[in-house]
Amino acid sequence: MKICQIVSPLVSTNRIQTLEHKHLQVVRDGSALLVAVDSVGCVPGDWVICVGSSAAREAAGSKEYPSDFTIVGIIDYWPPEGDALKEAES
Repeated sequence: MKICQIVSPLVSTNRIQTLEHKHLQVVRDGSALLVAVDSVGCVPGDWVICVGSSAAREAAGSKEYPSDFTIVGIIDYWPPEGDALKEAES
């Protein structure tokens, strides 16, 4: 699992049929931008928990779903990175 932040929705109207009508989000993983299937209903700025690989496909709906990164939870509270490091050390 990874902690990422939602950057913006990604609109893609021309898709393969197996992608159905799932919402897609651009997420920031450190300095990298990734596309994730939104299975929980996020908005820009939310901190989220994402899963990859076969867990991402199952979280998106089935083992055959063509996703390798899926949002599975919205984090209620996530301190800024500097604060998180201080809390972990104490």
